[in-house]
Amino acid sequence: MIALGVESTADNLGIGVVAGDGRVLANVLDVHVPAEGGIHPREAARHHSECMGGAVRRALDEAGVNAKELDIIAFAQGPGLGPCLRTGATSARALACYLGRPLVGVNHCVAHVEVGRMATGAEDPLTLYVSGGNTIVSGYESGRYRIFGETLDIAVGNCLDTFARAAGLEYPGGPDIERWAARGEKLISLPYTVKGMDLSYSGLLTAVTAELQTGRHRVEDLCFSLQETAYAMLGEITERALAHTGKPELLLTGGVAANKRLGSIVRSIAEEHGAKPYVVPIRLAADNGAMIAWTGILAYNSGIRTPVESSHVNPNWRMDQVEIPWRS
Repeated sequence: MIALGVESTADNLGIGVVAGDGRVLANVLDVHVPAEGGIHPREAARHHSECMGGAVRRALDEAGVNAKELDIIAFAQGPGLGPCLRTGATSARALACYLGRPLVGVNHCVAHVEVGRMATGAEDPLTLYVSGGNTIVSGYESGRYRIFGETLDIAVGNCLDTFARAAGLEYPGGPDIERWAARGEKLISLPYTVKGMDLSYSGLLTAVTAELQTGRHRVEDLCFSLQETAYAMLGEITERALAHTGKPELLLTGGVAANKRLGSIVRSIAEEHGAKPYVVPIRLAADNGAMIAWTGILAYNSGIRTPVESSHVNPNWRMDQVEIPWRS
């Protein structure tokens, strides 16, 4: 079996081709980089529309397969930015109808967990999923991925990207903030907001941006303080969830998983609780088409199909609303 997956939830347009045994045959990525500010949904959707045909062709060429050899077409049905989701869904529908192949809608957040399990060999992990649009601690229980903690406002990746723009750093902001933080020496007091098992990053972003505008601190120290505060908050809720669930593994995924400081925190938490730590390789941790294709295969093999008339996107589709028959 060979699946093609379309990922278009935000600024990344990803086209992946994956075989039924988990081999990633192609994983093409085309990223929309806004000229200024954050992601503008309509501009990102226009980028995806313009690049879709070329990305599909490159993926098929890289995989060494003909379009007629595809068995299923999977697409990210949500959550995400509405215009971006609709662009990907429209392309997937057109391809599925033209080829006469089944269509499978995939939850973007579930796909991050499933490709992480496939890539690392983790069987039943507690997952910390951190990206530009999502910050979630989840684990499988009774047929679904239950959410044990999440952000109440903006995601940690959004926080980092927005501060990076304000400080004149590169976009996306995570990698450049990490480089500057490595030269930081002073820990500046910033809001640390954990509410039960959830957290909030809007106050932290407002405070660190205000400190930047005063000019009283080096950018290196602000980046260091932002990282330490943001990741300590993640560490707190992740450790409590791991202690509560008793999961034998701890998985870190999402675009922010590339940060070495966060990776070291996750490894320390896992080791203290006797769990095995896993960090998903960045090519599969960040938004990509292969994760959609692989989860589409899992769903298809469990009898799931998405009729074209029911393939509308859902920008607010939570991962704990998705039944996971392939694990039960």
